[in-house]
Amino acid sequence: MNLPNLLTALRFLLIPVYIGIFVSGHMIPAFLIVVAAGVTDVMDGYIARKYGQVTTIGEMLDPLADKLMLITVILSLLLTGYISWWAAGAMFLRDLGMIAAGLLTHFRGKRAVPANWMGKLTTVMFYFAIMFIFFQASFAHTYLWIVIAFSFVTSFVYLASYKELNRENHTKQA
Repeated sequence: MNLPNLLTALRFLLIPVYIGIFVSGHMIPAFLIVVAAGVTDVMDGYIARKYGQVTTIGEMLDPLADKLMLITVILSLLLTGYISWWAAGAMFLRDLGMIAAGLLTHFRGKRAVPANWMGKLTTVMFYFAIMFIFFQASFAHTYLWIVIAFSFVTSFVYLASYKELNRENHTKQA
């Protein structure tokens, strides 16, 4: 257990904290919990790479923590009427697909594609969309749909990268 993995574990613990604060109607503190989760995500990745503390478990749990936090936020916004079923469904479809793909990759012994700039940009864009929704900006829903579309493009780029990475890996082993 190293510092990056502890920060990832903290993100898992922030999920029920977020739920409790959101359900109590405290929108700004709930949003700050989401921001804290985002900060720990940036910190754990930076520390892991800079100090050579990247671990297999961290590579698997880090995106899972991110996706579970995002799914929790989406669900909370959906159930309180801040976002539509269509938007939530599109985000759930994409994120559950990414979780399933990550698990399949891990359990099939395939190489996972490391985060790229598009994935990182998608995450930042989602955080902005969440902020705009929390603060009820007039353009929040339009922006959210732009981010959803971009997230699907990013997913297709990851899929192509995954196929290429594992094709190269298979060719080298043969």
